[in-house]
Amino acid sequence: QQGELNSFLWTIRRDPPAYLFGTIHVPYTRVWDFIPDNSKAAFHASSSVYFELDLTDPYTISGLASSQMLPHGENLQDVLPRELYRRLKRHLDYIKLMLPHWMTPDQRGKGLYADYLFNAIAGNWERKRPVWVMLMVNSLTETDIRSRGVPVLDLYLAQEAERMKKTTGAVERVEEQCHPLNGLNFSQV
Repeated sequence: QQGELNSFLWTIRRDPPAYLFGTIHVPYTRVWDFIPDNSKAAFHASSSVYFELDLTDPYTISGLASSQMLPHGENLQDVLPRELYRRLKRHLDYIKLMLPHWMTPDQRGKGLYADYLFNAIAGNWERKRPVWVMLMVNSLTETDIRSRGVPVLDLYLAQEAERMKKTTGAVERVEEQCHPLNGLNFSQV
């Protein structure tokens, strides 16, 4: 039952109360029905909402994109072993071929084209750092493609907070989030 679910909602007892709720980076439609009422009520009752990053800020999005790029004009082909690069290229060619078959009629009805979607997800992949290419490849599955166009839970909540005229903000800067990933060496990736 909804009321008996463990919501992973932490309450800091003060006046007014403060809440801490962990989200997951998946389309909100996959998890929204499983979020307990107490968590939704806490969100609605709050006047301010802070997220990991401000995904509604164009500077955040731009910073995320630039932090994914290899430095000094390098290309992925320069840093990956030749055979791994070839396998990756073949796999991305396969994804590009399959993408039109994976898209939903609803996505097509909204004017989403496979080439546009591929470029939005994988565009400029040859200039990205290996860790970001790995994360990108992991999200290029039929299931993930079918949910494209549906905001992830964080973004959905941020959009709802703005719609409800709540004060919003972020607890991290792009650099704080990206630096640890960019600091991984190639063997770790």
